[in-house]
This record gives sequence, structure tokens and C-alpha cells, in this order.
Amino acid sequence: MDTLIRGARRVVPMLGALAVSAVLLAFVPPHSLGSPWLLALLGALALFWTAWQPPTTVRDDYLPALAVVLAALGLALVARLSPALAQKQEIWLLVSLALAIAAGPIFTTFRRFAAIKYLWVVGSLVLFGLLLAFGQEVNGARLWIKIGPVQYEPVELIKLFIVFFLAAYLAETADVIAAARPWSVRANLKYLGPLFIGWVASMAILVVQRDLGMAALLLSTFAALLYVATRRIDIVIAGVGIFALTAFWAMHHFPYVQTRVAVWRNPFSDPLGAGYQSSQAYYALAAGGIFGTGFGLGHPTFIPDVATDYIYAAFSEEFGLLGAFVLIAFFAVLVRRMLAVGRDQPDLYAKLLATGLAATLGFQVVIIIGGVIGAFPLTGITLPFLSYGGSSLVANFLMIALIWAMSARVCAPTRSRSSSSP
Repeated sequence: MDTLIRGARRVVPMLGALAVSAVLLAFVPPHSLGSPWLLALLGALALFWTAWQPPTTVRDDYLPALAVVLAALGLALVARLSPALAQKQEIWLLVSLALAIAAGPIFTTFRRFAAIKYLWVVGSLVLFGLLLAFGQEVNGARLWIKIGPVQYEPVELIKLFIVFFLAAYLAETADVIAAARPWSVRANLKYLGPLFIGWVASMAILVVQRDLGMAALLLSTFAALLYVATRRIDIVIAGVGIFALTAFWAMHHFPYVQTRVAVWRNPFSDPLGAGYQSSQAYYALAAGGIFGTGFGLGHPTFIPDVATDYIYAAFSEEFGLLGAFVLIAFFAVLVRRMLAVGRDQPDLYAKLLATGLAATLGFQVVIIIGGVIGAFPLTGITLPFLSYGGSSLVANFLMIALIWAMSARVCAPTRSRSSSSP
């Protein structure tokens, strides 16, 4: 009986998430999505994902529920902006849920990932090599590999691989690195040498892909993990300084980066050319006001590539400043719960792994929203779960599946009536 009660409680957050998702998708224009059977299958997979876990454990079942609500909101927004892309997004959502379910048993043994820490580096280098050899350049940035009809962005996996490596390496060397004096060159080089892979990966993405956003995301995650593990603020400052110098160099050598920075500084200097996308996004943000124009009543399609780069502007126009704050708060709750999983872990490796995953998601949200509102130059990264993009959707669902598995704890044994009676 206790097992049945626990099983019922597990699916309550997901049932709530599916109810909210149904309400969101009910406002989507007719025929913007695929077959209703596909939506039903997605709901069944999401419910099975939560229900399928060892009966002797308890997890933070709000993590997958929050991810499903965000994905449903993203699907509704993409359907409103581009029905053709929305139908592709449905397929990617199906793939994401299937992979999250399939990876579940592997993720329950996540501590084994630490034993193959250098394999994650090798995997990242292989993906970089494939990107160099077969990558396609779009709008000045080399981001995608296309195999037949499938187009994938390898850096979405690389960001996870880097976290796996950093968490494992820092778990072994954190004490030594923390104890090393800043001016002790030999001690720092001995143990910090492999960590330069993190910087090198960021710089390689900046140089090869001309993508400031993903480079900044990797470096931010790297700096957060390094500080959490060692409290060495001097290393963090040095890393940020190196990145700033490299970004300054790229700005003067890559026309694509120069254009991004120029548009950020003054998009209205060329409102019908390079600054058209940004200026239209600012008009959308202003048109939304405090309460928004209402779903389907704005004009976000005036923004080029709105379903990918500027979906936050589309959302803000139709849901207003209040809606934008609610969305940010929703992401904040998700990141907070991810950090709580790390806080409750008994060992340093698991703490760092959960912290790194939370930092990756959190910094990605900050970087893309900051780019849309003009706080930073716009980057090519996606808003997690909301923007159109199959590779991003798959990587983020795998991230949630992993940290959900990490949240598992053994249920406290319940005493039977006979044993508790005097």
C-alpha cells in the first residue's frame, strides 16, 4: 500500500504539468501542430518518464514537471510563430523524452562518470574535429553538422561533456588547488594544467565558431565550478581576463563579431540592415508594455529568426513585462531546485556535477535574455526549452534527466502496524 501511495505521489507534479501544458497548447492556432495523437503520445511519455523509477527511492519530481511545462510553452510559442518549425519541434520533443527515459538507468550510476573523466575531453575534441571538417557556416558562424535531413549543434553536447570533466577533476584536486599559493607557479601549473582545457575549449569555440555566446557560457560554468571547489577568486579573475583579451582580439579580426558588437552598441544606426533584427526586438519589447498585447495579438513575426534567437522578445510582447518576470522566476525556480540537489549530495564530485549543470542552464538563460534586452551583444545560443532547436532540446532534457536521477534518495522504511503496536 505504501508503495502504491508513493507511486501516486510521484506522478502528481507531472499530471499538474500536463494539465498546464494542455491549457497552453489549447490557445495554439488550429492546424499549427501535428496530429493530436502525437500530443497524446508526448503526454504519455512524460507521465511514464516520471512514473518509471525505482520504487525504493524518492526524487525531486518537480524537476521533470518544470521542464515539461517550459517545453510546452516553447512549443506553443513556436507554433504561433511558425507552424512548420513547431511540427519539427514536436518530433524533437518526442526524441528528447525518449532519450531521457532510455538514459534513466545509466544516469542512476552517474558516479561512474568520474572514472572516465578524460574520455569526456576526447569526446569534445572529436566533436570539434567533426565540426571543423563537416560544419556548416550560417550567418558567419560555424555551428551545425548536417547529416541528411538531420541538423545538429555539437556544442550542446560539448557543454555537458565539459561539466562532466571539470566536476571529476576538481573533485580530486580541489584541496590541493585551494591550498596552493597564487604566486607558486610550479604548484599551480601542476594541478591547473588540465583545467586549461576548459579555457582552451572556450577559446576554440570563439575562434572556430565565432560564437561569443557559447564561449561565454562555457567560461562562466568553468569559473563557477572552479570557485565553488576551491574558493580561488584569483584564478577566476585570470580566466575572465584571458577571455576578455581573446574576445577583444576576435572583435578586431572577425567581421561577424564586429557586426554583433556594433549592433549591440547602436542597432538604430542601421535599422534596415544589420540592426534590423535588434531594433524590431526592441519595438516588440516596448509594444508589450506591462501587461502585453495578448497571445496571438502582437506582431513578433516582424523579427527575423524570432523562433530561435528572439523568442523571449516574442513572449514579452504578447505577455508583457509581468509575463517576462514570471518566466524568469520560473527559470529561477528550476535552477534553484537543481542547486538544491547539489547541496544535498554527500560527496564533492556529485555536488560539483549538480552545480555545474545548474550553472550551465542558469548562465544560458542570463546570456540569451541579456542579449535580447541589450545588456550584452546578442549571441547564437537558445533560450532553454523555449527556442526552436532540436539539439538544444535534447541536451537540456538529458540534463534534467541526469540531475533528476541525482536527486534520488532511499525511502525511509515504514513500520508496519503489527510492529508498531505495543
